[in-house]
Amino acid sequence: MTVSDAELLQQWKSGDTRSGEQLFSRYYDAVSRFFGNKVTRDRADLVQATFSACLEKVDGLKNAASFRSFLFGIARFELLHYYRRKSRRETEFDAENVSVYDVDPTPSRVIAKHQEQRLLLEALRHIPLELQIVLELTYWEKLTSAEMADLLGIPEGTVKSRVRRARQKLDEQLTQLAESPAQLETTTSNLDGWAAKLRAQLG
Repeated sequence: MTVSDAELLQQWKSGDTRSGEQLFSRYYDAVSRFFGNKVTRDRADLVQATFSACLEKVDGLKNAASFRSFLFGIARFELLHYYRRKSRRETEFDAENVSVYDVDPTPSRVIAKHQEQRLLLEALRHIPLELQIVLELTYWEKLTSAEMADLLGIPEGTVKSRVRRARQKLDEQLTQLAESPAQLETTTSNLDGWAAKLRAQLG
């Protein structure tokens, strides 16, 4: 019988360190995947920083929608902090308008088996970072609207409009980056399928 996140969390907060280790083990791949298409280096360091911060901030979990939203919220904070340091104009870094590609135009290091997957990866890196986060957590981690609202600190209704805007931006980038109409068609006609395969590779 699988122990739920809530049970493990309660045991961890009661002093059972093994329960905390089990939670981290359960979500290690997901956190690593979160950083996979957003940084070209320092991925392992960011994963470690996320779990270290989680240990320090565990008391803040009482107001979180779920352990997942809490953990990815920390991962998002670490990512934004990383890019603020990396940006040449740190005080002007705006994740709602700046993309990963804007800060680091190095191609993604994720090994994609198909041209449609490579196109999707690059298109994601070309949309504003906050929108990339929204799409990847929605498609790859299947976070609920409530979890996304908690993570982003916005109303649940706003989450849905942000997902729609992110999809629109993604479609625009797919159109711009596609090498041919045929490639664009095969990518957009099975976007969920390509995203699912990428999820497995990023893990």
